[in-house]
Amino acid sequence: MEAPASGSAPVRRRVPKPASASRERGVTAAQQVYQQLRAEIVGLHRKPGEPLSEKELAQAHGISRTPVREAMLKLAAERLVEVFPQSGTFVARIPLSDLPQSIIIRSALEEASVRHAAERATPDQIARLAAIIDRQRVVTMAGDREGFHVTDEEFHAGLSDAAGLPGIWTLIQQVKVQIDRYRRLTLPEPGRMERVVEEHAAVVAAIAAHDPEAAARAIRHHLGNLREGIDASRIGEPDWFIDDRGAPPAP
Repeated sequence: MEAPASGSAPVRRRVPKPASASRERGVTAAQQVYQQLRAEIVGLHRKPGEPLSEKELAQAHGISRTPVREAMLKLAAERLVEVFPQSGTFVARIPLSDLPQSIIIRSALEEASVRHAAERATPDQIARLAAIIDRQRVVTMAGDREGFHVTDEEFHAGLSDAAGLPGIWTLIQQVKVQIDRYRRLTLPEPGRMERVVEEHAAVVAAIAAHDPEAAARAIRHHLGNLREGIDASRIGEPDWFIDDRGAPPAP
């Protein structure tokens, strides 16, 4: 860190605020730990199979172990954490059986969204979707995977808004938690982000043309491509996935 100029205030780095600071804004310690851990797990900053220490998390947040335990239980209910009484707590592996059905459910919900969007989207809403795609092109060119994920979320939320059905996005977020973990594995694939951007552009073009059928086909094609990459991702990181028997899938 560079020394501050004479007479100026010292430059301070921004650091994550502990749970106690968030409680002042009405967020409990358990909620703070839950939100942070969930984001780290879904973003693959904590890898499937990685151990989690209640003691270390409590110390990091400056809280007791009770709210950490509450957060762990909530994450376990979402199948993001596995608790083994005799062994400890671990980041859950990605359940293979969940992915195809979650993609099908998400696709059905998003098809409904884009059909409605094609029928009712205003020029301003279409322009906002196009602007998101422009930002996505920028982060793609920069190789910014985290920025890509953020703009991807904005785009799909924008589809529900343009449809006048924002509640559908809430449902999709509940369905797609395991999809998001798997999808992070596909982003490093050469050309993957570029293809996604063009698929998004095709959806917006159909909405702008007020063609519900074309919009539905475009989003179905876009989300269908996720299913095709499951086997390749499983082979690339076999220990990160789990099959129906509770064991890593056979290579």
